[in-house]
Amino acid sequence: MPAFAAFMVLFALANTGLPGTSGFVGEFLVIIASFRASFWYSALAAVTLILGAAYTLWLVKRVVFGPVTSPRVAALEDLNRREFIVLGALAAAVLLIGVWPAPLLKVMQPTVHHLLTQAVATKL
Repeated sequence: MPAFAAFMVLFALANTGLPGTSGFVGEFLVIIASFRASFWYSALAAVTLILGAAYTLWLVKRVVFGPVTSPRVAALEDLNRREFIVLGALAAAVLLIGVWPAPLLKVMQPTVHHLLTQAVATKL
């Protein structure tokens, strides 16, 4: 199942926060925001991101590159045309958001601003 494995590796790398993927944008924003709040929050966020990346890479190693022990799994076929198109569209979205996140951030900005306004109002 080489096509399925390639998509799985791409999505796993996006999950680890590889630059150029949507996961990097999210993790970068979390680190920046937590650093503004406290150095210790950002250190905790960085440690959890590193642990999450390590677990994801361990998962890929075992699932994609490990031995096939089940005959049912060995009998599986690779992606059909429809599955390839759907996963290809999702992969394109992951890469597009990783390279150009501005449209998505622009849509989220009013909601985040309102949420922060409410959070500051409750502190007072």
